[in-house]
Amino acid sequence: MTTESLSRRERQIMNIVYRRGEASAAQIQADMPDPPGYSAIRALLRILVDKNHLKHREDGPRFVYSATLPRQTARTRALTQVVNTFFDGSALKAASALLGSSQRKPTKAELDELSALIDAARKRGQ
Repeated sequence: MTTESLSRRERQIMNIVYRRGEASAAQIQADMPDPPGYSAIRALLRILVDKNHLKHREDGPRFVYSATLPRQTARTRALTQVVNTFFDGSALKAASALLGSSQRKPTKAELDELSALIDAARKRGQ
């Protein structure tokens, strides 16, 4: 999988494919908010195949698309790229930016889970 960024429509398609597991162009179009035309969907799918985000198989007269990587692997790679690009590779800087953002404050449960993850990382590091 390349590290090229995805357009808004490409991200929408990837989210649909991850949610469904696999999908045809018609299914993707049906699930998209304010969908473009069918030929535009097919063009976007070709781009995602070329970028190695999707693969396809034949199912009768149509192609069925699926992700080339499990969602968690794709998330990890994307996050690593963001942390390296915008936070000098520092998890601390990235976490500080997320926790300091006024967009959405973490819940108590999320903070407790983060604390547990930090404790586990400390134990692994010793």
